[in-house]
Amino acid sequence: MPEEFTEADLAQPLVSHLAAQGWTVRSEVRDCDIAATRGEELLVVEVKRSMSLSLLVQAARRQRLTDCVYVAIPRPANKWKWWQESRGVRHVLRRLELGLILVSLEPGKPAVEMVLHPLPFTRKKRAKSRRAVLEEIAHRTGDYNKAGTTRTKLVTAYRENAIHVACCLLKRGSMSPAELRSLGTGEKTYSILRSNVYGWFERIGTGLYGLTACGRADLAGYPTLAAHYSGLLKGKRAARTRRTTRSARGGGGKGKGAAGRGRNGRTKKKGGTSAPLHPESPGGISSP
Repeated sequence: MPEEFTEADLAQPLVSHLAAQGWTVRSEVRDCDIAATRGEELLVVEVKRSMSLSLLVQAARRQRLTDCVYVAIPRPANKWKWWQESRGVRHVLRRLELGLILVSLEPGKPAVEMVLHPLPFTRKKRAKSRRAVLEEIAHRTGDYNKAGTTRTKLVTAYRENAIHVACCLLKRGSMSPAELRSLGTGEKTYSILRSNVYGWFERIGTGLYGLTACGRADLAGYPTLAAHYSGLLKGKRAARTRRTTRSARGGGGKGKGAAGRGRNGRTKKKGGTSAPLHPESPGGISSP
């Protein structure tokens, strides 16, 4: 492609190509760069030196006139590389139901190449991908990432689960997967320990896992989450202590009450005889 070219240079091969296809072509018709008719059909082409948002907006406006709207841009020097990098752009064009034309001014290359045609687009939702997003949101306890940041370690649901496991091992020492699950680390506990994606865990015995030096160091990089899960562990310990205390008190009271009662619910007297529960029946004999 020549270094210096204008939109008019790009439009000329398009006009010739459409005319050869039997279209009646006119240029600059009521804000349309190229407008062509063939019988009852109306075709509009918007020409620009590069793909841009303004070009898409302009083409979308032309869809008020006809469903057959194309955008035309210069053919890239490395078409294979462009094809890989423009996958998202082509998807947007298909969703907008716009056609795409590549124009070349270089000898030996096709002057006009139809890449996309403006066809109806059926929007399909991917149930599996949707479910994955919903599950990821549900398994995160908070928003610990900054939107728009790049090249940073993201706190995913998996990483957060691993941090939970690491906090338990840091506070309680070596534990088994079952013991960790009892603290609320979830069903993936054993998988996280076995895979050891981040290098935080080590097996120190049969069914026992501990925290590595790397794990201790990396936990310092997540102070908010570490404090959150440490607080949960303290809360669980306090709740267990309260349950134990209530159980001990309840057991003592029950024993005392049981020891003070004899058979058939009668209360034992010091002399060894039983007193009736109902004072209305003296001596335990019913009134005539």
